[in-house]
Amino acid sequence: MTATTLPDRALVRLSGEDVCGFLQGLVTNDVTGPLPVWAGLLTAQGKALFDFLVWEDGDDLLIDCEADQADALMRRFSLYRLRRPIGIARDERLAVHWSPDGDRGVPDPRLAALGRRWIAPADGAATGWHAHRLALGVTEGVSELGSDKTLWLEANAAELNGVSFSKGCYVGQENTARMNWRQKVNRRLAVMKVQKDPGDMANVYYRDLGLAVLRVQVERLATPAMMVEGESFVRPDWLKAALAPAGEI
Repeated sequence: MTATTLPDRALVRLSGEDVCGFLQGLVTNDVTGPLPVWAGLLTAQGKALFDFLVWEDGDDLLIDCEADQADALMRRFSLYRLRRPIGIARDERLAVHWSPDGDRGVPDPRLAALGRRWIAPADGAATGWHAHRLALGVTEGVSELGSDKTLWLEANAAELNGVSFSKGCYVGQENTARMNWRQKVNRRLAVMKVQKDPGDMANVYYRDLGLAVLRVQVERLATPAMMVEGESFVRPDWLKAALAPAGEI
């Protein structure tokens, strides 16, 4: 069988009394309905600190997050836990798996084209996930989103099913809801095809892929004529639909 484990992902298990209620009051998406969902943990101003997928495992919840950020995320959860009897720990027995097609697992809740995802004991490392995700213009993780730098709606959370506008309050909800109501997303994260390192303009540059992730003004993203020679943004259909009011597609 093809190896499917995503080795740069980790699983954090939340267990104990009313873990759904605990997480529901913290994150951007509704974790009381069907899972998995993509969600963010934000600052009070609505800027992304962490993003992750939330899975159900019996009465527990599993947080599918960046392995390098798992400890920091657990510390943040612990700050909000206070004296509630909730366990927060890595689950080393399980791993996150991915396949671009097939019938195992479930479609990625952000975008079906991302492929299938599931939780199981680890096998060999999957190949192709990083390039596949970026080719679809989907950003994730602290290196791409930044920490306390990017507003959640600027990370295309509404277009990629990462926010519920009907659930109750959560950290950063006020500014996120206001931006949505006013339709005021002036900048967005986007993947750009580049021929050289764009330097400080980019959140991150992937030399081997010839790609960079930038936070750019919507007008620039919506108007290809504003690009310089040798550069172009990845503009999948889901992003074109979001840009339609801002410029010619």
